[in-house]
Amino acid sequence: MNNWDMAFRNIGRNKRRSLLAILSVTISIMAVIFADGLISGVIDSMIRNVTKDDTGHVNVVTEAYRERERFMPASASLADSDALIAAIMKTPGLEGKIDKVVARVQFGVILSSAAQTKTARGVAGDPAAERSLLMLDKVLLPGSAYCDKSGTAIVGVKLANDLGLKVGGTLKVVTGKADYGLGFKKFRISGLFKTGLDIFDDSTFQIGLDDARDLLGLGKGASQVLVMLKDYRDADADARLIAASLEAGAFDRLSVRSWTSIGDTAQFIQLAAQIYFILELVIAFLGAFIIANVMMMVVLERKREIGILKSMGMENKKVLGLFLAEGTMLGVIGGVVGALLGTGLNILFSIHGIDFSSMTSGTGVPMDNIVRPGVYPIHVLALFCMGVAISVIVAFLPSRSAARMDPIDAIRSV
Repeated sequence: MNNWDMAFRNIGRNKRRSLLAILSVTISIMAVIFADGLISGVIDSMIRNVTKDDTGHVNVVTEAYRERERFMPASASLADSDALIAAIMKTPGLEGKIDKVVARVQFGVILSSAAQTKTARGVAGDPAAERSLLMLDKVLLPGSAYCDKSGTAIVGVKLANDLGLKVGGTLKVVTGKADYGLGFKKFRISGLFKTGLDIFDDSTFQIGLDDARDLLGLGKGASQVLVMLKDYRDADADARLIAASLEAGAFDRLSVRSWTSIGDTAQFIQLAAQIYFILELVIAFLGAFIIANVMMMVVLERKREIGILKSMGMENKKVLGLFLAEGTMLGVIGGVVGALLGTGLNILFSIHGIDFSSMTSGTGVPMDNIVRPGVYPIHVLALFCMGVAISVIVAFLPSRSAARMDPIDAIRSV
């Protein structure tokens, strides 16, 4: 009879204790896998909300605009963003991978109302697309309407208060045009929004894309083109595909970057993922630690048996292997059950989603609050193997203690 057969029989000798060890591993692996899926979902949500407001998954601007991006220069805007969008949609290798491609205009302005003036940031895009990107329509104050009609604007509540503006009032905008002249245009304020973030409430207003093009003299142009992918993990590779395709076409002097190379978002996400992994490792160790207790009890209870086996000629490594096999089996059985349960929970919640709206309602930040846990077979396999490996590690010391026992002392101790 080999070690594995003996270990399997030994597990059944004290079913209650073995069940406790298996249950502890099951709960820890289930918790780790569910946490991994939930954390992946939270990170996905964070990236989705950051990129839709700012860079997109892939960001396309002119090289001149990239160099002076903080100044949002209209003179360095894309000449024909409509043609650029059409070319991106036809990029070889991106079939079925693009969610949407949109043009967006950002520009610095001087706003005025009566005797009040203030510098601010204008944001413009297709109203239908911006409802799912900036989502400022979700934080409009009562009595407000979205800026989906020509000549209308929505304004941050603090900015409106500073200028003495109200819904239905007139917003006068003066800004630099693409030809270095001055652009001037009046807008009717259709709504006020409140996000709780000063960058929006204190200094931002939104208008339609056509109004911005008219104000800035952009023709069919835009400040930038945002590519939203179905899977943000493809951003680096897809950015290279888009850059190569545009370079081969009639477009030149463009800067094409993925969200991972813009700002500090990628570094922050990577740091968060490392912290979460350490927490998962701690949870797995806590669950598997019960195996160490169980194995230590087993060794103490079987001293006489160990002494007899060793006196009959069983080598130390054979004894070590026997108890290691028993600890490994407990870990494998618990790990399999835990992996199945954890994966099942992730699949269930990925279908229905977890709504965190109640937790973020106080912030007012316009964001997609539905988190869908990720279901990644490779992660499940890796976490299962990690759980089994930890079970083997924590079972090693009790097993080594059994292997080192003196057979005479072991028999006499009972």
